[in-house]
Amino acid sequence: MKQVAAAVIIDARGMVTGWSEGARRLTGHTAEDIVGRPAAGLLAEDLPPAAMTELTGVVALRHRDGHRVELAVSACPVLGEDGASRGFVVTSLPDPPVPEPQAAAQGPTSLERAIRQASVPMSAFDLNQRYTWLNEAVCDLMGATEQALLGQFYGDTNVVPDDRISEGLLLHLREVARTGTAVRYEIFGKDATDGRAYAWSFDMWPVRDDLGAVTSVGIAGFDSSDQHWSRRRLALLNEAAAAIGTTLDVVRTAEELVELVVPRFADFVSVDLLDWVLGSDEPQATPAEEVVLHRVAHGSVTEGTPEAVVPLGAKDTYLPFTAPVRAMVEGRALMGRVGERAFDEWVAERNAREPVGRPYRKGVHSMVTVPLRARGTILGVAVFLRITRPDPYTEDDVALAEELASRAAVCVDNARRFARERTTALALQHSLLPRGLPGQAAVEVAHRYLPCGSVAGIGGDWFDVIPLSGSRVALCVGDVVGHGIQSSATMGRLRTAVRTLADVDLPPDELLTHLDDLVTHLADEEDGADVAELGATCLYAVYDPVSRLLTLASAGHPPPAVVPPGGVAELIEVSAGPPLGVGGLPFEATERKLPEGSLLALYTDGLIEDRDRDIDHATSELCRALNLPGASLDAVCDAVLKAVLPEQPGDDVALLLARTHALGVGQVATWDVPPDPAHVAVARQAATEQLAAWGLDEEAFVIELVVSELVTNAIRYGEPPIQLRLIRDRALIVEVSDGSSTSPHLRRAHAYDEGGRGLLLVAQLTQRWGSRQTGTGKTIWAEQPLPAE
Repeated sequence: MKQVAAAVIIDARGMVTGWSEGARRLTGHTAEDIVGRPAAGLLAEDLPPAAMTELTGVVALRHRDGHRVELAVSACPVLGEDGASRGFVVTSLPDPPVPEPQAAAQGPTSLERAIRQASVPMSAFDLNQRYTWLNEAVCDLMGATEQALLGQFYGDTNVVPDDRISEGLLLHLREVARTGTAVRYEIFGKDATDGRAYAWSFDMWPVRDDLGAVTSVGIAGFDSSDQHWSRRRLALLNEAAAAIGTTLDVVRTAEELVELVVPRFADFVSVDLLDWVLGSDEPQATPAEEVVLHRVAHGSVTEGTPEAVVPLGAKDTYLPFTAPVRAMVEGRALMGRVGERAFDEWVAERNAREPVGRPYRKGVHSMVTVPLRARGTILGVAVFLRITRPDPYTEDDVALAEELASRAAVCVDNARRFARERTTALALQHSLLPRGLPGQAAVEVAHRYLPCGSVAGIGGDWFDVIPLSGSRVALCVGDVVGHGIQSSATMGRLRTAVRTLADVDLPPDELLTHLDDLVTHLADEEDGADVAELGATCLYAVYDPVSRLLTLASAGHPPPAVVPPGGVAELIEVSAGPPLGVGGLPFEATERKLPEGSLLALYTDGLIEDRDRDIDHATSELCRALNLPGASLDAVCDAVLKAVLPEQPGDDVALLLARTHALGVGQVATWDVPPDPAHVAVARQAATEQLAAWGLDEEAFVIELVVSELVTNAIRYGEPPIQLRLIRDRALIVEVSDGSSTSPHLRRAHAYDEGGRGLLLVAQLTQRWGSRQTGTGKTIWAEQPLPAE
């Protein structure tokens, strides 16, 4: 190795006052470490006496890492104005030249020949990006001689058709020349002649002289097209693991395969399945003659006009000699290209079905046909075609197509196996769960109910939305322990009980108390069955759109999540009581005022709990998935299930989303009524004027009578404070509240009775009426439908 040049300045006291970059490279010591220190500290051994008088000799230095460095040095005295010595400039002497063999002197060395004739393009540029040297591979690539390129500016000779790539190469050449740091640069593009994609990797490094200064830039190029496409194929295969089989749906799985590979792997893809796969039949052997397949998915790079004579959902007959039938019979992938008999016959047979002047496979030049096989059973076939892409399929592409088809086939088979079980489960759910949620104005709702894939059968999860008086609404979700018919039957009983208790307007905590007693009684009826076997969890919430108050109570159920408008999702802290049927502890109600437009999420534990998952992490994922501003409730439901639901849920999942609404001041009118019969007329007049303001003059006669009777009863039989409230919602609601907790009873008055006809009159004049207990007494209400617009 050639010795690096170095220089050191030593003053008359023997102290180092100057230190060159070459000295640092030879010894490892930096100028900051050495300047100002004695030069003798650098020596590995004492100098011989002769060295004190001679100006040239060999010295042994100690490298920073401890090893010995021997250098031939020359010392030049530095004289002052008076001629006295002020110190020395010590420089290292270059190594003596090594004579080359006679044969080498007559021409290039073996190393030079190897580099010049290397298959890897290599060249060198000066600091202004002009060619100073290049090997034969570069000349072939550039299509020019060495003499024509030497001294030329790179930007004037570049043959890359993409200006962005050319500018990137030039930019990196300048960067290496400026910073002296090696870089690697990759380019991707298409060949201008045949349109095929290519990929190149370039290594660029600085070339330094003996003093360490950058004098030129070396560059070597590598055609990495094969490696690039191998990485792309691997990335596509990895993506397939997450993109294919997101649902237990046969058609959707086929669509996911198509969406994944078009246009990244194929210009056109079709997926056809055998008859029995889409039905309820057992697996059948693939016939060796004509095969009837169902087209379930196809896609093309030509948007809206896939090259397919077979529409989605239709049947098609495939002849024995065609590639799809051969692939299914032989159970392996087949590759075809233009000029091959089987391929040409396949294209001709397809073209024969197309209208004149519209060839089915115009421009197609390469095809891969792969059977969809799962667990040793052929389910159908996938056909991959290249039309606009010029590069034909290779054996590596065939292997990738087989992997993609294999993943899709397993997912299709999973969906087929559970199709019948899912259909049965859905039928049972439809008989037990709400068929259609009732219309009401307090909340907008969306829901999802997904049965688990367990062989134990569906569980006892349920949900409900129950309209209450005063435009309020009750939201309920529950989960019965276990799976099977027993759990489903218990779920039906509890859901009916919740609706019955909700009709009498019990507060959430009291409702759960009665429900807890019911579960205990059910356990007693089951011949002393363990309560834990019939236990259940339940969350019951009541939302009032007038006050925007949410009141809820929980019996061992996961807390709901809420997303305020423009806010972030969070869990509502609920005092969770014991599961239903356990008893021993009271249930506590929690209240929270919600801004209008808040999103509530009620769910069962199957959404967030699983043996292999952390519940806190799943809950965090739920909150993140709920943050979809502007999205519809159905879209939020789907996003939550996709983000939070396990791949194979071990329990049923019920999800109920509700977006709250509020009744504005223009829809609610409230008056405080003194406990004096003289104010009944004032209340009637106030109600009449409010109806006129709402444009409901036709309802004034009935509402006057209802207000008169209810206010009179409150004054006569109730206690202060008394309040009258009119609500204009989907119906016209009259409410009269007082401080007495005594509930009224409807009775029929005798012919000569002076009273007793008030509530009977109210019941006959209005559509519905009732009473509910409040924290300060009771409220009697009546509803009257609004006239049709």
